[in-house]
Amino acid sequence: MKLIIAIIQPARLESLKTELGKEGIRGLTVTDVQGAGRQKGHTEIYRGHEYQVSLVTKVKIEVAVEDSQIDTCVDAITRAARTGQEGRIGDGKIFIVPIEEVVRIRTGEVGAAAI
Repeated sequence: MKLIIAIIQPARLESLKTELGKEGIRGLTVTDVQGAGRQKGHTEIYRGHEYQVSLVTKVKIEVAVEDSQIDTCVDAITRAARTGQEGRIGDGKIFIVPIEEVVRIRTGEVGAAAI
């Protein structure tokens, strides 16, 4: 089992949920986050004053999947999160982390059955 963590642009969240649904992947956690990467923030004007925003607002998605679903899930996230044909700086990142065990609190199920 793996935990797939994706950091994407907030505007791409709905398309990501749609793509994951098409692939039969259910159950995800969404968190609003801020961070800095190659995008390096942006400049905004507020009440006539210009200031630099160094942290960019993103959305973090976490999805637990079986090993057989990793490629399908990563492909769905990539399709949904990429902007344009080639993509752009700021489209996001995907991290794949091993999961040792999963336990469903309500039933006590463990492993793949608990996902």
